[in-house]
Amino acid sequence: MPRDTSIQSVLIVGSGPIIIGQACEFDYSGSQAARSLREEGIRVILINSNPATIMTDPMMADKVYLLPLTVESIEQILEENQIDAVLPTMGGQTALNLCKEADELGVWEKYGVRMIGVDVKAIDTAEDREKFRQLMIRIGIGVAPSKVANSLLEGKEFAQEIGVPLVIRPSFTLGGTGGGFVNTKDELDAALERGLQASPIHEVLVEKALLGWKEFELELLRDKNDNVVIICTVENFDPMGVHTGDSITVAPAMTLSDTAFQNMRNMAIKMMRSLGNFAGGCNVQFALNPETEEIISVEINPRVSRSSALASKATGYPIAKIAAKLAIGYTLDELKNQITQTTSAYFEPALDYVIVKMPRWNFDKFKGADDRLGLQMKSVGEVMSIGRSFTEAVQKACQSLENNAVGLGYYGLSLMRAEELIEYIKTPKWDRIFRIKDALMAGVSVKTIVEATKIDRWFIYQIQDIVNMEKELAKHDLQSLPESLLREAKRMGFGDEQIAHIIKDGTDEAVYEKRKALGITRVYKMVDTCSAEFEAKTPYFYSTFE
Repeated sequence: MPRDTSIQSVLIVGSGPIIIGQACEFDYSGSQAARSLREEGIRVILINSNPATIMTDPMMADKVYLLPLTVESIEQILEENQIDAVLPTMGGQTALNLCKEADELGVWEKYGVRMIGVDVKAIDTAEDREKFRQLMIRIGIGVAPSKVANSLLEGKEFAQEIGVPLVIRPSFTLGGTGGGFVNTKDELDAALERGLQASPIHEVLVEKALLGWKEFELELLRDKNDNVVIICTVENFDPMGVHTGDSITVAPAMTLSDTAFQNMRNMAIKMMRSLGNFAGGCNVQFALNPETEEIISVEINPRVSRSSALASKATGYPIAKIAAKLAIGYTLDELKNQITQTTSAYFEPALDYVIVKMPRWNFDKFKGADDRLGLQMKSVGEVMSIGRSFTEAVQKACQSLENNAVGLGYYGLSLMRAEELIEYIKTPKWDRIFRIKDALMAGVSVKTIVEATKIDRWFIYQIQDIVNMEKELAKHDLQSLPESLLREAKRMGFGDEQIAHIIKDGTDEAVYEKRKALGITRVYKMVDTCSAEFEAKTPYFYSTFE
C-alpha cells in the first residue's frame, strides 16, 4: 500500500540551541528526514532556533523558520502555512516536549494537523518515569526497584526504604540533565533538588543503582503494519553508571550470549509495540546482570536519537530517512534498501566489521570542572572508527581523538605506579581506557582490572592483546623488526607513528617506507549492510590491513 496521499505538507521540528548531545546528532536526522519527504513531493516546513545547522540551509526545506521553539512560534507557522502533519521525532527531547505541549493546548486540533512518527501517548509513556515503569510491569519486563517522587520529602522516604547507591532520573529531560548518583545519605537532598528542578513537570524517579551491570542499546524501526526490524545492537564498553553519550560503545554487541541476545531482541520488540500504534523509529536501553544474565529495561525513546545517527553510519542503514518514509504511510517491504538498491528495507543489517564510538571531551577548556563521568553527558563530540577487529577499531578511534594519543597509549605520560592506577580506574573518567592499558603494561592482572572497573573481561583481554603486541615490538629496532610481526601489528590497528614510538628507532616515515617495501599496504572494504550477500551500490569504504 503506497504512502498516505492526504499528507501534502509536513512541519519538521528541530532540536534548538547547541546543547551537548543534541545539536549535530539531530541535525543529521532532521536533514535526512527533510530530503526523504521532499523526494516524495511533500512540501517541508522546518522550525529550528539554531542557525548553525545544515537542516536550516534554505535548500533543505521549502520554508525555514529561525524562531524560538515555543507554542507561539508553532501557531505563527500554522497560520502562515497550510500544514497537514507534524514530525516531532527528528528534534530530540526538545521537539517531543514542544509538540506535547502544543497538543495539550489544542493547537494541532485547532489547525487540523496530525502528528506522525509518534503519538502523544507514546511520548507521555516513554518520558514519564512512573508511566514507563507501570507499562513495563504490565507487559512483564523487569525494571529496577524504583519510585516516582514529586517532592523532596517523597524522594527521601523511598530512598530510606531501598538504601544507597541510588540513581535520580528526572522526567522529560535529555542527555541525563539533572540526573545523578547518590552514594551516601549526605548527597541525597542536593541530588533530589537538582533533579526536581531539571524536570519540566517537577518529577524524578528514585531508582536502585545497577552499578556494574552491562548496558546495551537497540535501534528499532516499525511500520504501520506492526512489522519491526532491529537495525543495530550496541554494547557499552563502560558498565551502567556512565551516560551512553559519554561511554565508549561497540557494534555489534560483543559479549552477549545467544540466549541473552534473543531475549533482549524479543523484549525490545514487545516494548516498542506496547507504546502505541505509530510508525517510526525508537531506541531501547537495557541493563544486564553479568552473573545471572537477568535483563532489566532502563528506558525507551520513541524518536531517532544520537545513537540512531551512530547506528546509521555504523550499518549504512539510513534510519532517519526510512523512519520519515514510514511516518507518511509506507511499509518496510515497500521501501528499497538504499545501499543495494535491489533488496527491500525490511531486513536487518549484518556487520562483518567492528565499530567503535569514542567520545571526545574538552575538560582542559573548563578549569575546575568535574571530570568524572556519570549520568549527565559531558562529551562535546565523538569519533567513530571501523575495523576488522575490536583491537583495530579501538586503536583507530584513539588515533582520531586529536589529543596526542597515537593509538591506545600516551607514551611517556603516565607516571603512576600500579597501585595508583588500580585506584584511579575505579572512577569512570575520560582517560580510563588509557589508564587500563597502562595498568596492564605495569603487570596488573585482567582479574584485578575487571574487579576495579566492572568492565567485561572480554574487552580487557583485547587490550591485553594490544599490550602483548607492544611488548613484542619493543624487543626490536627498525632493522630487526620481522615482517610477520609488523604485518600483525598493522592488522591490530597500530599506526606507523605508534610503532616508531615503541621501537624508539626511526620515524613514522621510516616505518612507512619499510612496510611499503614489504608490501604491507591498506586495502579498502565496503560497508554494505549485508556482509557482501548482495552487491552494494553506494561507495562507503573503510581502510584496513587485512
